[in-house]
Amino acid sequence: MEHPSAVATLDPHGTVTGWSEGARRLTGYPAGEAVGRAARELLAEDVEADALTALSGTVRMRHRDGTPVALRLRACALTGPDGGPAGYAVTAEPPGPERSSLAELAFEQAAMSMSVFDTRQRYLRLNDVACQVMGVPEEALIGRCFSDSVEDAEHSQGFLRHLRQVAETGRPERYESFTGAPALNRDHAWTTEMWPVRDASGALLGTGLAAFDSTEQYWARERLALLNKAAAAIGTTLDLVRTAEELVEVVVPRFADFASVDLLEWVLGAEESPEPFNEEVALRRVAHGSVTEGTPEAAVRLGQVDVHPALSPPARAMREGRVLVSQAGEPSFVRWVAERDRRGPAGRPYRTGAHSMMAVPLRARGVTLGVAVAVRMEKPDAYGTEDVVFAEELASRAAVCIDNARRFARERSTALTLQHSLLPKDMPGQAAVEVAHRYLPSVSAAGIGGDWFDVIPLAGSRVALVVGDVVGHGIPSTATMGRLCTAVRTLADVDLPPDELLTHLDDLVIHLVAGDSGDEVAELGATCLYAVYDPVSRSLALAAAGHPAPAVVLPDGTTRLVDMTAGPPLGVGGLPFEATELDLPEGSVVALYTDGLVEDRDRDVDHALAELCRALTAPAHSLDALCDTVLKAVMPEEPGDDVALLLARTRALGTDQIRTWDVHPDPAHVAAIRRSVTEQLTAWGLDETAFVTELVVSELVTNAIRYGEPPIQLRLIRDSALICEVSDGSPTSPHLRRAHAYDEGGRGLLLVAQLTQRWGSRQTGTGKTIWAEQPLPADLWPP
Repeated sequence: MEHPSAVATLDPHGTVTGWSEGARRLTGYPAGEAVGRAARELLAEDVEADALTALSGTVRMRHRDGTPVALRLRACALTGPDGGPAGYAVTAEPPGPERSSLAELAFEQAAMSMSVFDTRQRYLRLNDVACQVMGVPEEALIGRCFSDSVEDAEHSQGFLRHLRQVAETGRPERYESFTGAPALNRDHAWTTEMWPVRDASGALLGTGLAAFDSTEQYWARERLALLNKAAAAIGTTLDLVRTAEELVEVVVPRFADFASVDLLEWVLGAEESPEPFNEEVALRRVAHGSVTEGTPEAAVRLGQVDVHPALSPPARAMREGRVLVSQAGEPSFVRWVAERDRRGPAGRPYRTGAHSMMAVPLRARGVTLGVAVAVRMEKPDAYGTEDVVFAEELASRAAVCIDNARRFARERSTALTLQHSLLPKDMPGQAAVEVAHRYLPSVSAAGIGGDWFDVIPLAGSRVALVVGDVVGHGIPSTATMGRLCTAVRTLADVDLPPDELLTHLDDLVIHLVAGDSGDEVAELGATCLYAVYDPVSRSLALAAAGHPAPAVVLPDGTTRLVDMTAGPPLGVGGLPFEATELDLPEGSVVALYTDGLVEDRDRDVDHALAELCRALTAPAHSLDALCDTVLKAVMPEEPGDDVALLLARTRALGTDQIRTWDVHPDPAHVAAIRRSVTEQLTAWGLDETAFVTELVVSELVTNAIRYGEPPIQLRLIRDSALICEVSDGSPTSPHLRRAHAYDEGGRGLLLVAQLTQRWGSRQTGTGKTIWAEQPLPADLWPP
């Protein structure tokens, strides 16, 4: 629209004194109505002070018909004959330069949104794209302030703030936002460059800007950021369900308004048994999430099995091994929504806005584990090709994490089953000690460790208490623990002293390491504590191989750690193990444990040991209750290793349960010994055992006199079994042999073995002891 130049003259007081035809055509006021009026009366708003000072600027005048008209004014001061001010000559024209130049055409036809603002953030020019974005023609915005043309939102405030900064500082600015626009039906990402516009003298006239629609780049960055987030957020634990939940948390709400993860039944079990897909696919819901609180869109509850029809997108995605995208209006989408509405009618209102869904198979290591479904309802954009690529990458990462969790659960279950099969299942009544124990497997990502404990009955009513820990985790450590546990029982059966037993066990570990050519040699390091308690002497002999010292609670409440030399861990070799012996009053409690109870990277070991000693003195009605008290007080909140705890309360055999005779090394005295034994059995009320006991005593004492060395001693112990022990000074141990028909001897030990429940020999500091046990009926046990 062409306008001729308009000119008006004003006196020094701002009264109009002249009015041209161009001014009439611009404003609608004829000269007769304009001349003589104050120029301020013709304005639609006040003029800024800086515009008055500069004698130029854009103002909004009120047209004669009442509509505002934006005009660019330039004033020139007039002087009178005396040189004083006589008024002003004002020229007016529509804002903006001539539009016929190449530069003007380039501005108008630019592919990006371009605008020009004055220093008060009022529109001076807009190109065609800017008008399309705003949804109104240029004439409707010229002269209006930016804040009046948009909603009062955070992104609008940020835009206006940057405009003002350019006008105030004269420096260019960049502003990035993700928002909608009046004429756009969805949000877009914008990168806006703003720069100052100056005249030839360098004076700041306004602000120019160019806004780039960077939506594609924005979503590409968002997808990349989601993948980075997924790498850190998915698989933080080796819990399968938690891993699925983390996948849902990553995609909702940034990628989907609703998402679910369904897995095949075998994936959730301990066994690996993938089956071929049938026409229908049964899946168990393990995780789902929504932008709506409570996830009302979900037609399937968590933990529930859902059977997907053969033509449903999830079933097809799993069968075909590719991402399937369905949009509103497509038959597969309509069938899927209808099936969801039938399954969960309460969520029908929330599914009304669903317009795009994606079924992504979860595949890892060539095996399909399940399917993830993403649905958009509030987000207006439908899933496209780039979204499919992103979903494939995200599902691939998530599936590997889910498979890792599945494999870990399977290995953990196997290791736990193996470990439980090796640990003692029950603790039969012991004359020497009352025992209670706890074993808590690790729940860390490292897996089940190799902790173990054992209570082994020994000859003479003694008992061995064992606790150990194999370095490492998983099935290799559990298998090594089983080998060591079996070895300890075998060596205990030989009745070796604690330090000698650990020496033999150390040799075994060295042998295992030398014979293992794989990568699991490091798993074969181990620690062990072996202790033997004798209820007759009330002494505890113990030795350790790199294991923490036990704690002892005396009947008076005094608690302390046993002062002992731990020795090197098993497998080091070449270093001795030292035995420690201490006397314990009856009723003392010995606490053996593995390092998982007191050691943690965030704890001080000395402080934890002090807590252990305090916890052991807490009142408890039983050893089982005391175990729970100790674990609650001492164990870390999230133990990173297995925890084994074994408590043993000592008992003592009374003097009336033990009888000892010194034996003269002369066969003629054997008969007298038999008579004394018979008398003692009568005193104990064990006449029924007299015949067998006389034969055993006669054979063992005779052998000691004939083949052993003085001093010779006979001891009877009455407990749940009747124990006969004969000691002599010779270290040579007897052994069973088969006597021939005409041999005069060689049948004695065979007879002992046949008549008693078990028999054996053990080395002592002065020689050896041969022993034999006969079980007693419960009604003959000591009170």
